Formats: sequence, C-alpha cells, structure tokens
Amino acid sequence: MEDILRPIYQERASMPSTLGILLIEKRNNAVSMTDTFDFILFVIAEKSEEAVYLKHYTYKDQKAALHIVQEEQLKEWVLLGTNRKVVEWIQSGRILFDRNEYLHDLKQELRDFPFYGRKIKMGIEFAKLIRRYMDGKAFFDNGHYIDAYNHIVHSLHHLARLELIEQGLHPELSVWNQVKMIEPEIFKLYEELVNSEEPLEKRLELLFLASDFLIYSRTGSGSQHILEIMSSQSEPWSIAGLMEHPELQYYSVDIGVLLEYLIDKNLINIVNVETKSEEIFHRYYKV
Repeated sequence: MEDILRPIYQERASMPSTLGILLIEKRNNAVSMTDTFDFILFVIAEKSEEAVYLKHYTYKDQKAALHIVQEEQLKEWVLLGTNRKVVEWIQSGRILFDRNEYLHDLKQELRDFPFYGRKIKMGIEFAKLIRRYMDGKAFFDNGHYIDAYNHIVHSLHHLARLELIEQGLHPELSVWNQVKMIEPEIFKLYEELVNSEEPLEKRLELLFLASDFLIYSRTGSGSQHILEIMSSQSEPWSIAGLMEHPELQYYSVDIGVLLEYLIDKNLINIVNVETKSEEIFHRYYKV
C-alpha cells in the first residue's frame, strides 16, 4: 500500500511548511499503536490551519490514516505525555521525508531525553500522582471503597510513569511491562491491589500504608521543578502568579493540592499578607 500512499505524502513533502513525514506500519503484536489501521502517515508541519488534521483512506482490504500535526502541538504532546502513541510513532516510524534533518534530530532528542525536559514531566506527573492519591484517600476515609480503588489505581500509574521518567525512559503504552523490569516494588504493589483475594477495604488499607513511603521517597525529585521556579524570586508567590507561570500552567488544577502536600512536608511555607479586612489575609507561598 506504500506505493498507493506515495502521491499523498509526496504532495505534503512539496509544501514548504512540512518538516518531516513518517510511515508507521501495523504490527500484529501492537495493533493499538496504529488504532487498528494498517498504515499511519504522520506529517509534522511548522504551521497549518489546524493543530491536528486527520484523513482516512481505504485500498482493497487495507486502511490508512493521515495525521498532520502542528509542531507546537507535537511539542506539547511530548512534554505533557498526553499522546503517548506519538512518542512511539517518532521512535519506530520510518522516515519518508526529512527537511534539514528535523526528524533525525527529534529522534535523537527523544533517545537522549534531556534532563530539563524530564524535570518538567516529573513535576507534572508528581502533581497528578498527589491529586489521585489524596482523592483516593478521602474516598477511603469516607467508606467509598470502589471510588477509592479507581483513584489509587490511577495514582499507581502516575507513580510508575514518574519512576520511568526519572530513569530517563519515556513511558510507553505498556507501562507496566517497563516498570516490572525497572522498579519491581511498584509493580508488586499494583499486582497485589488488582489480583489479591483480600477484601477490597483490606487491600486499600495496606496499599495506602505502602504508598505513603514510596510517594514520600520521590518527593524531592517530583517537586524539584516547582521548588526551583518558586526559589527564582525572593518575593512570595500568589496562587494566581504560580498558575500564570508559563511552565507551571501545565500543572493545571493539580497545582493547589500539590502545594498543600508540600506545605504538609515542610517544603513550602505559607505567608499571610494583610488585606483591607483585619481578619482576612492573602495566602502566599514561599520555599
């Protein structure tokens, strides 16, 4: 089918805004990577009318998808880890067109995984971990065990992804296969939660006890990014100031619960600033 797709990607390659084109073929043991399509044409454009543009094609008994993605959108996906398929596509895709070695350099950057990029991703992942863990704990304390189970499973996923990122690895679609080899302690926790025959309440109780230590032991690396940013100015930060910071805005709604966790661990102090009312203070934050 590649011959059939050639006119399509040659047309895109002729456009000055096209930075690179990859071809990803379906593998029998990983059909989810291509969303069951036989071929994916992945086009990265410096500029396009839409951040993401899709087209589907059929040829005899095969199907193909064309994905055109703006470079800015791609960078956001890679930074936030919100589209993990894309990382696999870049790593495993075959280069059909490469303007000024853009894709060659991008593949190399993903392999090297610069520490600066890891630090931001770890911070975002840690914030999500704390959010899920705290919400799960609240549901557990109120006797809502199924809701608590749902949140703690997600928190273990974030813990696993955090560990992989710290080790310099990109979390793949099969995160638990990676974690089993890299950090068996986290994998064992997950396995005990989902496979144990103990009553759900007992499983959750034991897991919360074990998770407390695992999360605390990763607080230094997980909070390094936000603490460095907060230390960059001598004045205390307002919550609005933190959320408006170009890097911290990626933390989104999780930043509030992360602050409370770091206050509880004595890594951030609360600074009360007077308002016009005698009994109400502005709440600011300082490392």
